[in-house]
Amino acid sequence: MIVTTTALVEGRPVQDYLGIVTGEVIVGANLFRDLFASITDLVGGRSGAYEQVLSRARTEAIEEMTEQARQLGGNAVIGVDLDYEVLGNNGTMLMVSVSGTAVKL
Repeated sequence: MIVTTTALVEGRPVQDYLGIVTGEVIVGANLFRDLFASITDLVGGRSGAYEQVLSRARTEAIEEMTEQARQLGGNAVIGVDLDYEVLGNNGTMLMVSVSGTAVKL
């Protein structure tokens, strides 16, 4: 499955536009990860724990979207857009949403 942010795949014309497909994942932050992230913020550097959660959420959202495209008979998703949103009281949850157009190349 080809997944791209561009409106086309060079050398592969679109034969059929199958519709919009989406994937959404909401993840919560746990107490220990928050504690370690706070320490990292105080001493500087990157927060590996949050980066792992963000990477996993993004991967799962893309997988959900591509599965929808597959079910529609597509072999690519074009015009993909990724969005991140903080949800919940005090920003305790993160939503990753991805959308694009399922196509048959």
